[in-house]
Amino acid sequence: MGAAFFDLDKTVIARSSTLAFGRPFYQGGLVNRRAVLKSTYAQFVYLIAGADADQMDRMRDYLKVLCAGWNVAQVRAIVDETLHDLIDPLVYDEAVSLIEEHRAAGRPVVIVSSSGEEVVRPIGEMVGADDVVATRMVVEDGKYTGEIEFYAYGPHKAGAIREMAERHGWDLADCWAYSDSATDLPMLEAVGHPVAVNPDKALRRVAAERGWPVLEFRRPVSLASRLGNAARPTRPLAAAAVGVGAAALGWHLYSKHRRNA
Repeated sequence: MGAAFFDLDKTVIARSSTLAFGRPFYQGGLVNRRAVLKSTYAQFVYLIAGADADQMDRMRDYLKVLCAGWNVAQVRAIVDETLHDLIDPLVYDEAVSLIEEHRAAGRPVVIVSSSGEEVVRPIGEMVGADDVVATRMVVEDGKYTGEIEFYAYGPHKAGAIREMAERHGWDLADCWAYSDSATDLPMLEAVGHPVAVNPDKALRRVAAERGWPVLEFRRPVSLASRLGNAARPTRPLAAAAVGVGAAALGWHLYSKHRRNA
């Protein structure tokens, strides 16, 4: 028995789950206007060029500073009000169909994302995934300390799915993995059936060299219309990593573009 592992951004949904939350967090007073404007610009840049390893590392470091002291209850309330409306229209119809096919074949489906677990898990439930691997933040006395307990990125993703496979008795040779980014090569290389989805230039080149399948997902669809009312999350959500990522990645992509202009 194997499983199917899916990256989230630009693989299951059509844009960055982190950058999507810039405006709601600005309206809630967690980030300033400058940060949300840059995150909006960065969303466009991300859709065109993606984010490389250096940008992701800078996002992680900036995240530690920015979210320290944020009130978890406030974050939970903001995300609970906005997540469904923001994410629901962004899910690729092709991805949902593929998830359904894997589950019908008896394979568990796992979403593997560097976004915060508090947002990745409800998105996973919306699209029919069985479990998630995501970034986890440290919380003390109801506030984010600014420290990261687990950063679900690069080789950490591969390590997490290996541990999960060992725990559940899955044969990695019979597992599938889907991603759009060359930063997920460790995860793709860990399974017997790697698939590039909407790949960036680096991953497209590797896929061609190794004979990996390449899929192009082009049809975002509203889960509310595709899956009905069951698509809407029913429990409170929290997503500090998402709000932080909107400001942090936005800042660094914007700054890099300005330096290169």
